[in-house]
Amino acid sequence: MNKYELALIVSAKIEDDARADAVEKAKDIIAKFGGTVTEVEDAGKKRLAYEIQKMKEGFYYFIQFDAESDVPAQVEAQVRIMEPVIRYLCVRQDA
Repeated sequence: MNKYELALIVSAKIEDDARADAVEKAKDIIAKFGGTVTEVEDAGKKRLAYEIQKMKEGFYYFIQFDAESDVPAQVEAQVRIMEPVIRYLCVRQDA
């Protein structure tokens, strides 16, 4: 098992409940493909480096998880189509 981190930027234009649902859905996707979520960090609302879909701010979340090497590609494929997620990145963490 490898350690990974999924960074999500969620739209600031949606309600708090919808943001929480988006993060829960991402955690469910990780679990669905056999990953184990170890930590979820809510980094809060931050200004984006450049405008994305006419938005200047977004909520940042970092989800650490353990999974096999094929899981991140499957997770990204599912997160890509989530409506409230405006950017995402899944990276492997060094041991």
